[in-house]
Amino acid sequence: MKVKRALISVSDKSGLEQFARGLHDLGVEIISTGGTASLISSWDIPVVGISTYTGYPEMLDGRVKTLHPKIHAGLLAVRNNNEHMRQMKEKDIPFIDMVVVNLYPFEETIAASDVTVEKAIENIDIGGPSMLRSAAKNSDSVAVVSSPTQYNEVLEEMEKSDGCVSSETSRMLAVCVFERTASYDKAISEYLSGQFSSAKSSEKKIPEVLDVRLKKVYDLRYGENPHQKAAFYRDTASRVEGVADAVQLQGKQLSFNNIMDIDSAMRMVVGFDKSAVAIIKHSNPCGVATANTLDKAYIDALDCDRLSAFGSIMAFNGPINGTTAELILKESNFIECIVAPGYDDKALDAFKSKKNLRILQLPVMKNTSATEKDMKKVLGGMLIQDIDRKKVLVEDLKVATAEKPAKEVMESLIFAWEVVRHVKSNAILLCQGTRTVGIGAGQMSRVDSVITAVRKAGESAKGAVLASDAFFPVPDSIEEAHKAGISAIIQPGGSIRDSEVVAACDRLGIPMVFTGIRHFRH
Repeated sequence: MKVKRALISVSDKSGLEQFARGLHDLGVEIISTGGTASLISSWDIPVVGISTYTGYPEMLDGRVKTLHPKIHAGLLAVRNNNEHMRQMKEKDIPFIDMVVVNLYPFEETIAASDVTVEKAIENIDIGGPSMLRSAAKNSDSVAVVSSPTQYNEVLEEMEKSDGCVSSETSRMLAVCVFERTASYDKAISEYLSGQFSSAKSSEKKIPEVLDVRLKKVYDLRYGENPHQKAAFYRDTASRVEGVADAVQLQGKQLSFNNIMDIDSAMRMVVGFDKSAVAIIKHSNPCGVATANTLDKAYIDALDCDRLSAFGSIMAFNGPINGTTAELILKESNFIECIVAPGYDDKALDAFKSKKNLRILQLPVMKNTSATEKDMKKVLGGMLIQDIDRKKVLVEDLKVATAEKPAKEVMESLIFAWEVVRHVKSNAILLCQGTRTVGIGAGQMSRVDSVITAVRKAGESAKGAVLASDAFFPVPDSIEEAHKAGISAIIQPGGSIRDSEVVAACDRLGIPMVFTGIRHFRH
């Protein structure tokens, strides 16, 4: 198709001068709106204002300017349809051969911390998507350019072909339009759903239809194993800071398994107000601790299981300085990756001695948004659930045994309960104060997880508290806990044999509290 007339209306003005000038040099008449028209005119490029073209003024603060039959008929008319041609001639409507439109910056607007609902709504583009879709629907007759990144390719093709755009290019551009408008609409619906959710319901409903929009960040060398192809994608509708937002300051490209473990590590530390460190292998913690300083939290987390920490991922919820960096390098033999909110110059200089060590910075590390969902892919489908973010406070605990844990023991139990949610089921966690000392993860039998956690803890099991992600079906785990010298237990409760388990605790002198909720992680 030969482009004789183009309509330009863009929010992102980057690269526009060169493109508009190129169209003019090819003899293309340019129609434009508002600020875009003024800018093009300032470059001494002839332009016809949209009100002049339609014979109707822009109105409602610019909300209505291109929603006009002369625009959309010019875009939608099928050129080889005789009836369409008759009507166009009868109404004296010219054809529009190209649309150059990019949309109001809705995604960027809602990303701002101080955005209001009113401002977000004003940045919902109406005319832009309408023109894009009209042009894309008629891609055999209209070329539609929806991003500044397409300018050079389109202009080069037109310059080589006497102002024409090939059908192949036009159809490719149309596909890009529908991809863009789908992503745009999803961002709007996700945002408004969060803002307009019913105040009468404290629980957000799982939607009937869930559209997931992913954009490739980069290809990975391979997946979980070298024979598996893989890539890393960003959820374009997500408003939560995650691995895709982290800036890599040093080291090799992240692997599939790195990304999985970084996500697990970050989830563990964001929930704590005090300095926190999590050390991860295969999505399970080798050690987690909180303390008054990041250095102390790091050593406490590392001491939980130094053997397993070899080749681990480490997450810190506070900025790392040079002293902490030197401590990390001194105490750890091999680390795959470190992620933290920031690093000072001395820390970055220290880490340079390990050129393959991946250093990631994620300035904003906070708990997951209430609208975020946990998604797990299965063959032929997807499981969707709310993210497990249920907090338990000391006052929420029910003391199930005759003996009540002391105040400092209660604080340790709460810490253990917060961490155990991140351990694969069946999960058993042993803690001294606010540091893990033994972790039993992913065993098929709960008592085996207790035995594993006790073995990992060694002498540190004596006097530790124990957290179980689900109830004890029989008292055998209590017997093992008693042998190890466990001082108190926290668990959900809810078994039909709770009374037997509580009786075992009373007999062995182990205080036990119930949370009333479960923390399975599959």
